[in-house]
Amino acid sequence: MAIQISQQSLSVKDAIQSRHSIRKFVQEPIPREDLDQIFSLVRLAPSAWNVQPWRFHVVTDAGLKEKLQDAAYGQGQVTSAAAVVLAASDMEDVLANLPETVHPGMPPERQQEEVAYLSSFFNGMTVEERGQWALTQTNIALGFLLIAVQGLGYASVPMLGFDQDKAKEILGLPAHVRFAAMVPIGRADGEGFPHHRFDLDKIMTVH
Repeated sequence: MAIQISQQSLSVKDAIQSRHSIRKFVQEPIPREDLDQIFSLVRLAPSAWNVQPWRFHVVTDAGLKEKLQDAAYGQGQVTSAAAVVLAASDMEDVLANLPETVHPGMPPERQQEEVAYLSSFFNGMTVEERGQWALTQTNIALGFLLIAVQGLGYASVPMLGFDQDKAKEILGLPAHVRFAAMVPIGRADGEGFPHHRFDLDKIMTVH
């Protein structure tokens, strides 16, 4: 299904080059249509075996944002942002619904084999091991989220400085859920710091 973009969007290159972490946001809500556009792009992120373990909890309620700010040790960007996204992984939900991950274009027998294989593979892990594996996949979708937000005219800041257990309690999530990040998003009120990044020869080696 084609994704309908209702506003001028940036190229991937421009979105990446213009993106900065923003900690102060304009006080205006994000229309639901824009949130739908953002996550219509994010859901296209790749994952091993197409398990798609990511679950995004989008918080716009002011009271919940205040509670999340408390869980984030008082960081002001949580309540300044129009929405706060909790990027989570839930591998136990994936396991409970494995047939949903298998491509419908496969022959039925092949689908059954795939489900049986994945069930055996993941049930050979502990809940903790599955959770860590799923978190590596969810981090791919997190990258897509940051670029989709920027590309559609909004700003973001990924955060790991928060009490994960308290955030789960606030959102009513089970203990096995793992968070990749808390991501406040909205219209930027000001500019972030200029990029300071390593040179290519520091991060890239051609063999």
